[in-house]
Amino acid sequence: MGKGKLAKFADMERYENVFQYPYGVISDVPFEMRGHWREMYFKNNNPIVLELGCGKGEYTVGLAKLFPDMNFIGVDIKGARMWTGATEALQEGLGNVAFLRTNIEIIDRFFGEDEVQEIWLTFSDPQMKNPRKRLTSTYFMNRYRRFLVDGGIIHLKTDSNFLFTYTSYMVDKNHLPVLFRTEDLYRDGAGPILSIQTYYEKMWMDRGLNIKYQKFRLPRKGELAEPEIEIELDDYRSYRRDKRSGSDTHV
Repeated sequence: MGKGKLAKFADMERYENVFQYPYGVISDVPFEMRGHWREMYFKNNNPIVLELGCGKGEYTVGLAKLFPDMNFIGVDIKGARMWTGATEALQEGLGNVAFLRTNIEIIDRFFGEDEVQEIWLTFSDPQMKNPRKRLTSTYFMNRYRRFLVDGGIIHLKTDSNFLFTYTSYMVDKNHLPVLFRTEDLYRDGAGPILSIQTYYEKMWMDRGLNIKYQKFRLPRKGELAEPEIEIELDDYRSYRRDKRSGSDTHV
């Protein structure tokens, strides 16, 4: 029998690889490791990669195993989900993994300028009715610029045609350098990331959904503009996928 939420939260309180700051946008959140993750936690100078909306942390842990010379931090507001990845990382002695439980809308309060090299957005809520909550919106891109190195890499991996299409238009409108883009990742391939699959990714693939992926750079300079175009909405119910809101998922 799996652990209940209360037991998981008790574990998380004592886990050395978990930092919990589940506050809102209006809260004052001092964080002493801001700008100092390498020396204070990882004890190395390796690149730092974030997974925003990490869920159970399968991707954060999977990437850490593939790339031991990089540091990975999974970020989500759902602590009971995050427990899975945090537990696995501790059990396997993965010193290049940490988890941050917080609201992604305040993510820039936890990282200093030039502290992060890459960001992964894996199966984020498309937020079809609320662009400001979309993790690939210009609203969030401007937040990422505060701590991502100039020209740092953004990865988007998604089953959502809406989010993939929106992001493609946003990237192209702002002339962001595209490194790779495909509407069918497992047909076109994208290196070792193919070996990592989350529970939901496998489920959606079983239902016939293509997994879409794009990788682009985010320069620090230049004003970003939102794309002004109508995009067909995803039909969630046809895949038995519950509609999700920003209040109970990633943001």
